[in-house]
Amino acid sequence: MMYQGQSIRLTALQGGRVELCFDRQGDAINKLDERAVLELAEVSALISSDSSISGVLITSAKDVFIVGADILEFGRLFQLSESELAAHNTRQNRSFTALEELPVPTVAAINGFALGGGLETALAADFRVISAQAQIGLPEVKLGLLPGYGGTVRLPRIAGLQTALDWIVSGTPQKAEAALEDGVVDELAAPESLRAAALDLLDKAVAGTANWHTRREAKRSAVQEPSVERLFAEAKKQAANGPKHQPAALMAVELLENARLRPRDEALALESTAFARIAKTQAAASLVRIFLNEQAVKKQSKALARLAQPVKRTAVLGAGIMGGGIAYTAAFNSVSVVLKDIQQKQLGLGIGEVRKQLGKQIKSGRITQQQADEMLASIQSQLDYSRFNEVDIAIEAVVEDIKIKHSVLAQLEREVGTGTVIASNTSSLRIDDLARSLSRPENFAGMHFFNPVPSMPLVEVIRGTHTSDAAVAKVVGFALTMRKTPIVVRDGAGFLVNRIITPYMQAFGKLLADGEDFVRIDTVMEAFGWPMGPAYLNDVIGMDTALHVSRIISSAFGDRMARTWEDPLEIMVANGRLGQKNGLGFYRYETDPNGRPRKSPAPEAHELLSKMQTSGPRVFGDDQIVERMMLPLVFEAVRSLDEGVVASAAELDMALLLGIGLPQYLGGALQYADWSGVPRLLELSCKYRELGPQYEAPGSLYHMATQQKRFYPEA
Repeated sequence: MMYQGQSIRLTALQGGRVELCFDRQGDAINKLDERAVLELAEVSALISSDSSISGVLITSAKDVFIVGADILEFGRLFQLSESELAAHNTRQNRSFTALEELPVPTVAAINGFALGGGLETALAADFRVISAQAQIGLPEVKLGLLPGYGGTVRLPRIAGLQTALDWIVSGTPQKAEAALEDGVVDELAAPESLRAAALDLLDKAVAGTANWHTRREAKRSAVQEPSVERLFAEAKKQAANGPKHQPAALMAVELLENARLRPRDEALALESTAFARIAKTQAAASLVRIFLNEQAVKKQSKALARLAQPVKRTAVLGAGIMGGGIAYTAAFNSVSVVLKDIQQKQLGLGIGEVRKQLGKQIKSGRITQQQADEMLASIQSQLDYSRFNEVDIAIEAVVEDIKIKHSVLAQLEREVGTGTVIASNTSSLRIDDLARSLSRPENFAGMHFFNPVPSMPLVEVIRGTHTSDAAVAKVVGFALTMRKTPIVVRDGAGFLVNRIITPYMQAFGKLLADGEDFVRIDTVMEAFGWPMGPAYLNDVIGMDTALHVSRIISSAFGDRMARTWEDPLEIMVANGRLGQKNGLGFYRYETDPNGRPRKSPAPEAHELLSKMQTSGPRVFGDDQIVERMMLPLVFEAVRSLDEGVVASAAELDMALLLGIGLPQYLGGALQYADWSGVPRLLELSCKYRELGPQYEAPGSLYHMATQQKRFYPEA
């Protein structure tokens, strides 16, 4: 052993060659923390000083090459000033330049994943051989960042500007075949032949038949491509069409444009400066926080799921679109389904939804017709309770009427096994209220899917007063099997997501009552980052459904969610305007050639709503609209955390991001609160307090302000 560190070891091979192997101790993967980058510099210095070494093979001892930087270090690093962070990044980059400047040829053997800093390490080598099963890429823009270890410098000099722009702006990992076609790697090998192929290429480089000197000189120089103005114009257009308030992609294009005519070291300096600047943005802080929250939620869910046996067979009571969506999602993930309803027409509707979803998968090429047929065959539709005693979990998805649910749940409990978990897909009724009809409430929980089930990733797992840990574990495990993100919440009106969105919708109603136009509110909130404004969202949900849920939740909280203005949803429903479901809501809807509803203006909706504007029309500033809409949402999120509706800030923020499409650059309601600053939230509470109790700040925020506390740690 020539060198042994915590992340890297250097071993002598035959013929003066050496193997630089990434093998992070105590971990299943390799990642580039500060220690690994320091060791790379140390081992590069050792190789440079040893004249007996003729070539370097760069490998990984793990199932992946290197997954990227250690994101857990970002919190501390991003507290540095912009100039300090740029200087730190410049120092880190010297390790990769040292690897690139070794006096002997280098070949990287890429297995598994080489993402971000992992690919940047491989780009510092002279040649790259990739496993046919590997994937590589520079996904930094998905975290609101830029490549920081030379990716924007080396990739265009190796594979050209078009490839560099495509890979960096999209952030999409690429399969081995695409990497070879794009010129990012030199050879593709079967996994079992990867090492041999890389050694063979290294032998050629050592012998001089593979010209590594030319490769290296190209990476030191400017990019030699003429007439690239149109290329950059198209890339800027693509970047501008990306997620709102996420500037990383556009900044990456501008960086590549500015650095392409500079030699390597000057281009690296520009990259370090740009990396530091983007790292200090709200989007970067939020997207990194989302990544960390997502990992924490996954870890917790998997730990819970391990406490229960996996679900192999399920029953769904209540067909229709929702029941069909649940049945499809279960079958698509290898769980057999018994789909029951009391009407053959509803069963047909449910199976029709399954067929529609399978058809989409076939059309996209994700599955074959044979696979679709097998999935469909795994769903047994019926009008009775036969085989219900064989299921591991039964999901009740009948109409949102407590009397009907009581009757259905009581009958269901008699038909299933004594150990079967029953889950209600209720969106508004309390689990404890529903459990009154059951003799085994410990086996009962809520499993609130969001619509449309196949595409919405969130499932709220609701724990009632009597729900056992085993039942929660079973439901969480089943949600994971369905490739959903389960968030465990305490029983209560609206549970978590619907409770928090209710004051937001009330703020919308108050703005309308005060004279603002709903189209303008939608425009402002969509510009703020929401996928759809509140009026459009109500149309999509269905006005009657939204009104029903809002009434239940607001009545449960009494004076705190009281209204002194007329409810626009009541006006819409009273006039037969239910939204997309009947083509009339705040907007009009017609079906486009692809069968999707197309939105258009509805002057009569403005006329109806003008009657609730007792003081006439009024135009508010964009900032006022955003503040009035967002403040009640943030305050209700804080109260939900204070009351233990959800166990952590991470779970709460992930639920909002996945359940209602909260803009990603905000990072969640509580991350947004941290970014805004608690003192600022309290100022806004004073500013808008006269609008109603929804704008009264929770008491915990005053305590946080005096203690200078945050919802998330800074480092």
